[in-house]
Amino acid sequence: MCDTEPKMLQTEVGLIPLHSQLGLSASTKAALGPPWIRQHHTDEAPGGWGRAIVREVRRTIGTWWCKEFSNFNQKTIAVSFFIFFAAVAPAITFGAVYAKSTNNYIGAVEMLTATAWCGVFYAVVGGQPMMINGGTGPVLAFTTVLYNMAQSMEISFLTFNAWVGLWVAFYLLVAAFVDLNKFMKHATRFTDEIFAMLIAAIFILDAIGNPLSPVGLFWYFQRDHKSHDQFEEEEDYSHYATAFLSLILGLGTTWLAFALRGLKFSRYLPNQSFRNVIANFAVVISIGWWTIVDNLIFPAVETEELNVPDSFAPTFQCCDSTCMSSWPEDCSNQLEPWGRRPWFIDLGDLSGKSWVPFMAAGPAILAFILVFLDDGITWHLINHPTNKLSHGEAYNYDTVIIALMIAVNSLLGLPWLVAATVRSITHVNALTERDSRGNILSVQETRLTHFLIHALVGVSILFLSALRYIPVPVLYGVFLFMGLASLPTNQFWCRFTYWFMDTEKYPNTPATKWMDRMQMHKYTAIQVVLFALLMTFRSIKVVAIAFPIVVKACIPLRMYVLPYLFKEEELCLLDAEDDDIDRLVTYYEDNERTKAMEIVDVEDSNGEASAEDVTPAKVGFGDSDEEELSDQA
Repeated sequence: MCDTEPKMLQTEVGLIPLHSQLGLSASTKAALGPPWIRQHHTDEAPGGWGRAIVREVRRTIGTWWCKEFSNFNQKTIAVSFFIFFAAVAPAITFGAVYAKSTNNYIGAVEMLTATAWCGVFYAVVGGQPMMINGGTGPVLAFTTVLYNMAQSMEISFLTFNAWVGLWVAFYLLVAAFVDLNKFMKHATRFTDEIFAMLIAAIFILDAIGNPLSPVGLFWYFQRDHKSHDQFEEEEDYSHYATAFLSLILGLGTTWLAFALRGLKFSRYLPNQSFRNVIANFAVVISIGWWTIVDNLIFPAVETEELNVPDSFAPTFQCCDSTCMSSWPEDCSNQLEPWGRRPWFIDLGDLSGKSWVPFMAAGPAILAFILVFLDDGITWHLINHPTNKLSHGEAYNYDTVIIALMIAVNSLLGLPWLVAATVRSITHVNALTERDSRGNILSVQETRLTHFLIHALVGVSILFLSALRYIPVPVLYGVFLFMGLASLPTNQFWCRFTYWFMDTEKYPNTPATKWMDRMQMHKYTAIQVVLFALLMTFRSIKVVAIAFPIVVKACIPLRMYVLPYLFKEEELCLLDAEDDDIDRLVTYYEDNERTKAMEIVDVEDSNGEASAEDVTPAKVGFGDSDEEELSDQA
């Protein structure tokens, strides 16, 4: 809540002078006092190094673990299957890209294995089980850089990658011990909205058709798209038929998921319990239905399948016992591979270059920044007050868990996994109960969904061939659903739509009622520019590795630049937490009523006041209100 202070407003950023708060009359200020416009807040007492980890373990694991592992219900099952499909498809896709970037040293099997064991492990011991771990673009780009460095130094990539990973784990442990995550708490709704909008845009673009990457439904209309290669030899194959069916499957999956989810507030079907079941399983039912349509109704039309491995084994196949060359690329005259690389990495395989373990500490610093920011930003989005999570945060403790998982994955030759922002937010939204207007009522905070999702990923490794029955266009439809479903709750997106709306039809929100509209649009325009900048950085492979750093730069921009462009009360209306906004709106309304009563008193005494004096411009924001009333009297 916004507490009352008599002279100054204290925030983590600094002291805000009283006279710069609100343009209220002196009598009203004396009677009510100014609200505490809180930009950042924490209820944790400061302590020595390492104490934050202990506090977080007690608050999360020590308090909620049993309840989070025992709240099993139908929503748990529905969400687990939904997020499983949203997790296994990117894992296979990332694995395929890893294989191309690392000459098969890391592939789909390694990515699925890492996803499964890290997810199950984190579900049991992690502090914030609403978070989903997975592969990310910046980490993939950095792994590609490490492979190229290893090739130029003529050393084993997996050994070099392992040493860098161990250094990253060490840096993360130090960051957790000194509570470096406290700086992430300076992020406000301003940064969260931009990042959430970026996530939604990535999902939507990758589902419909990304112009910078050959993924999406509309790429099927390109005859030379790689998905058509395997069917070129068939005489009756038509890429147009495949493209149209793929478009129907993708958009149909999205439409049916929304339609079934909307039945929760429908008047039809037998009762509310039945409608709840349909709504909870909406995405799973949609995936099943359109998979049946593809395989049974249109069996003659070929559609893209998931490119899954044939068996559970390391992807890299060796030409000889040294495992330094890849079969069949490096030994095309050899009919069969010698074998596959071992699971455990030999840290001493340095080709006589004993300085490599120390040299690895350098690039590990950049990798640490990527991992730390990716995790921190995702955790901050998940724990935003608007999500109404009550079991507490565990930034530092989870940093320790991530460090352990990266260390183990490095020693096994598995990819590093970090907080997957898209899947994490989707996980929270899927477990959220909302009213018919989209307002959050409650969230089921559970470890069971996290556990079941990744247990299913682990089981799928044993039945990889079964995943081929799910068409890739159907999964594109799931991604499109996830992107579109997140837009209505993003205030940045809502304010952006105001640009194309009749001003008389603006929704009744605190910002539209109490702010100058040009100021509100200017704030939105700044977010649009930053959003476009982030999209550019993410889309250009050369600079994609610096993407999280650009996100982090939004925080000092908000803290030190925006206060020069907007008043404190304007920033509170747009960027504060909901409780603070409600307190400020209540303050304005009380002041408006007070001013109206003063004007009525003046009118009763001399009859000179008119109805034109009772306007929001005069009763809520002016510093000279008391002088105007004195002149009127």
